[in-house]
This record gives sequence, structure tokens and C-alpha cells, in this order.
Amino acid sequence: MLEKFSLSEPITMSSEAASERKASEAERGTTRMPREEMLWSFTLEEGSQLQNSPGMASSCAKPHLIISLFVGCLLFASPARPAVSPSAAVNSTTLPVKHSRISAHLKRVNKPASPDGDLIDCVPSHLQPAFDHPKLRDHKPSVCDFFRIESLTDQGLRRWFDATSTVVGRLQDPPERPKGYSLSSTVDASFQAWSISGESCPEGTVPIRRTTREDMLRASSVQRFGRKPAARRLRRDSTSTGHEHAVGYIIGDQYYGAKASLSVWAPRVTSASEFSLSQIWVISGSFGNDLNTIEAGWQVSPQLYGDNRPRFFTYWTSDAYQETGCYNLLCSGFVQTNNRIAIGAAISPASALNGGQFDIDLLVWKDPKHGHWWLELGSGLLVGYWPSFLFSHLAEHANMVQFGGEIVNAQTSGFHTSTQMGSGHFAGEGFRKASYFRNLQLVDWDNSLIPLSNLRLLADHPNCYSIQGGVNAVWGNYFYYGGPGRNVRCP
Repeated sequence: MLEKFSLSEPITMSSEAASERKASEAERGTTRMPREEMLWSFTLEEGSQLQNSPGMASSCAKPHLIISLFVGCLLFASPARPAVSPSAAVNSTTLPVKHSRISAHLKRVNKPASPDGDLIDCVPSHLQPAFDHPKLRDHKPSVCDFFRIESLTDQGLRRWFDATSTVVGRLQDPPERPKGYSLSSTVDASFQAWSISGESCPEGTVPIRRTTREDMLRASSVQRFGRKPAARRLRRDSTSTGHEHAVGYIIGDQYYGAKASLSVWAPRVTSASEFSLSQIWVISGSFGNDLNTIEAGWQVSPQLYGDNRPRFFTYWTSDAYQETGCYNLLCSGFVQTNNRIAIGAAISPASALNGGQFDIDLLVWKDPKHGHWWLELGSGLLVGYWPSFLFSHLAEHANMVQFGGEIVNAQTSGFHTSTQMGSGHFAGEGFRKASYFRNLQLVDWDNSLIPLSNLRLLADHPNCYSIQGGVNAVWGNYFYYGGPGRNVRCP
């Protein structure tokens, strides 16, 4: 279900305050609309702009909120007076028009529920959680600063950034995409369940999956909601924390991004405290308390989302998952710029065993001009960015990039979990059975996309989840990975 928000502002004031405001407006050459007219004048439609009306300085003037409908009903339900003034006669003729506008507005706002049961809120871009961060609070852009930049030409992007105040000063150019980049993917914004019918949020807003009381009650605590479990000691394979991996990784140089196509499946997760995911990690620091990571991919997490659907997700941390970072937009940090992608929303379709295979392209890279880490999905859709100041080591570059799958093995029954990784089938079963990553690439110091060399493959428990790779002319560097979890060789 898609709900569109607008901004709130009181519409009543004392007579002295009203006089002061009127004088101030006279100095600026603007006037304030009458309350009754203002009540119906603003709806958050394309561009989040006010409808043009006499006395408004511009369409990007500070918006006035549609107040609660019950207040409007009170206005119309006022007792009749003995004498009918000319203005009252006008109101009686315009009342049907207002009711018509109400009906049309409610029809636009109250959309059918998303097939995955999510509520997607269209939140004004400057009110998204990112701007709760102490370093971002004084750099909130106005509603009119955010447009659908992913759909603009390079020239249009430059005009957008020229006019936009961003989190740190003013960006003069759009992010510089890596050299060798080509828009070859056929995946667009309609790959998510909520947008299949053509839904999107208006320009000037971002779609955010609504967090419910039930979501938070499933978490181990309010403080840890939306975060991966903190570990006392992190190892490279992370098996001491119950996390198991089947991954390809590269280490030993300076890296500035990564790109890959990863197939989407809906693996079975057998415990609410477990998850199964497929992602790209961009990593810097040691596997101690200073670990910095940027992560993006898809995951099935009953605890976080309340279901077993594969969902597009992001994550970041600058202290090894201790106190910083979170999934998606559940804390301040990641700045979303796209009005068609809802981070945390379900992906549809998923791949089918011996049937159609569906994958998504992900690109994470450090913009060489301004230093922020950008995320791009599918056919050139800029989702948003992680400001560089969120990190210590990643403020400069990564020293490791990792691709692959991860599960949590809670061993709730005393045995290894039956939670699946990828498709739930071993890597050796190949195409249409096993999950895969293909066209693995890195971004180097020169902001160029290059093929991987010396890709290392690692499966923490190959009898539970395996990995097998190769290189060919069509898929470049690739690997299959995954498995069923508990079986006769994985007790």
C-alpha cells in the first residue's frame, strides 16, 4: 500500500503573530493564503509542488500541509447563520467541487495493498532518516532539491547537482560512473512487488517501507533492531558467531568498488532468528573492532521482515557491527535519491528450479570527485549513497571485496540448521539449479571497471554449502554457490 505524505504546519496563530507575519510577508512581497483555501490547495503530487495559485511566490515555496480531514469536516459543519453573506453563497456553490477534489485525492493516496503486504510511505526526501545524523542535520535539502536523477541525462544530472545543496557543501557534478561501464541490464524499477503495477513516489520524495510495531517486537531488543548481531570476536570465516559463508573474494590491494550480477532465489529459512542472503561486501580495516563494510544484495529474514520473501537490502558498519550502521534506512546514514526503489521491499520474480532464472545487477563504487560511496541497481538506477564521513578506513578505499552467500546457523535444535543458502542446491548442480554470481568486476584507483584476477573461493562448511567457479566469454568471472544446510554429510 502506497501512502503519500506532506509536511505539517499549524494554521492558527494569535492576532499579534498574524500581524507580524503579515508585515513580514509584505516585506518579502508574498501573501498568505486564507485558511479555507490553503486547506485544499496542497497535495503531494508529482514534484511535491504546490498548485499554482494567486499570492504564492513560487511552486517551491514552503508547503502548507493538508490538515486532518476531520478539521475540514468541522469547517463545513458550522451552524447556519440567519443572514447569508455573499461569501457564504460562494462557499455553497464550491462545496461540491471541494468534495470532488477530496474524492480524487483519496483515490490517489489510498492505493491497493502491495502483494507482499508492505506499506510503502512516500516521505519527503529531506525528512528521510539519513538527515537525523549529526553531520547531516544542518545540510537538509529542500523538498524541491530531490528529483528523479536516475532518469535524467548527464546534462540533466549536472543541472540537478548544480541546484542542489547536499550533505557536505554543494556538489557540482553527478557521480562519475566507472570507465568501461555499460547499461546492459534489462532490470528496471518494476522488479519490486510494490511497483509492479506502475507505482512510484512523486518527485521530491523517497519510498520507505513502513516499520511496524510487530517488526520491532520480533527483534532481540529495541537497541539492536535493524542491526546484525554484534560479535565479541570476529574471524575471517565468522563461524564463531554462527555465520557461515560460501564466497569469492579478493584481497591485497586498494579497491574502489565492485560490480556483479547475482541470481535471486527464495531460500527456506527454518528459524525466525536466522537469515539467508546473497550480497556484495566492500570491506576495509581488520576483522576486529575497526571493521568497515558496505553491503548490498538480497536477503530472506523472517525476524527483520516477518516473511520469507527475498528482499533488496543494504547494510553498513564502521565498527564491526557494534554500535554503528544498520539495514536499509532503519538508522541515519545512507542517503536515498531514488523515488522508485524501496530498500527492504520484496523482489519479484525469483528464479525457479529448472525454470526461468532472474538476476539483478549491483554496482557499488566510490565517486572520485566527492568521495561518497554510491549504489546503482539494474539499468542505471542510482539508489543513493553512503557519505564518506560515516567511515574511517572506507573514507579512503577498500582493502577487500567479497561476493557470495551467508546464512546464520542458530542450531536451535542442537543440529546444524536446515536453512538454505542461495537456491538450496549445491554449486556442482550448475545452471537452473544452483544460485550464481556472474560478470564479477572491480573498480580500480583510476575509476575503471576491470575483471577480477586471483579470485579466491571459500566455503566455511562445504558439506553444508559449497562454491565452484570459472571464467568464460559470456559470464566473465563467475561462480555457483549454495546448499541445503543440514544433510547426511552436514549433521
